[in-house]
Amino acid sequence: MAVKVYKPTTPSRRGMTGSTFEEITKSTPEKSLLRPLNNKAGRNFRGKVTVHHQGGGAKRMYRLIDFRRNKFGVPGKVEAIEYDPNRSSRIALVLYADGERRYIIAPEGLKVGAQIMSGPQADIAVGNALKLSDIPLGTVVHNVELYPGRGGQLVRAAGVGAQLQAKEGDYVTLRMPSGEVRMVLAACMATVGSVGNSDHGNIKLGKAGRSRWLGRRPTTRGSAMTPRDHPHGGGEGKAPIGMPGPKSPWGKPTLGARTRRNKLTNKYIVRRRGKGRGR
Repeated sequence: MAVKVYKPTTPSRRGMTGSTFEEITKSTPEKSLLRPLNNKAGRNFRGKVTVHHQGGGAKRMYRLIDFRRNKFGVPGKVEAIEYDPNRSSRIALVLYADGERRYIIAPEGLKVGAQIMSGPQADIAVGNALKLSDIPLGTVVHNVELYPGRGGQLVRAAGVGAQLQAKEGDYVTLRMPSGEVRMVLAACMATVGSVGNSDHGNIKLGKAGRSRWLGRRPTTRGSAMTPRDHPHGGGEGKAPIGMPGPKSPWGKPTLGARTRRNKLTNKYIVRRRGKGRGR
């Protein structure tokens, strides 16, 4: 994938970049794998906003993605590489030997016509899915399961990959894209290769309207609010925060404060993510 730079014909075009979509081979999705997607606008079942700054945006259809990769021993052929509006990565349409079609996350280097397979008999090749116990050390993987059979939950965003570093007993050690080193059950499935569309993070939206197309509503700075609306608000002119550390609108520490509370899984984390990457 490459990044396209626009000519500065308008102020919003100046500095705007976009994807060239050169890897996309099919523009219309597979109808049998589409489902309606309701716009919840950050609201829960009561209609109360629980996630701020969400709403609007272009109407989308959800693509059913095979995160489990549980079609063991059945070879598949990549029919097309498609755009998915619901994620940063591209998706690949796979036609299996038994006639079934499924979408998978498209790894870097996967081409139309390539053969892929899942299961213990699969080769260590890009796009093939195996148990972590069957993958050699040093291999970069993505779409990693946390619990066997549940489907990939880790390492699914554009351009990321986790490296298999060690095997010990029932667990393997993975170095995550964030720098965190953690243990995962060796019986969990993972897909060989890193996720494609690696230039996704280099795209500059260029104007506020493009954020609205993506369903992102404006964010107001806390320092621009009143003291009753935000701990950072109030004061004459451009006032500093004026408290020990920045706070959320509800007074909780933020911007670097630890939010992790699951002590039961602390034992699986060998090394925390690097400084400045959050908690």
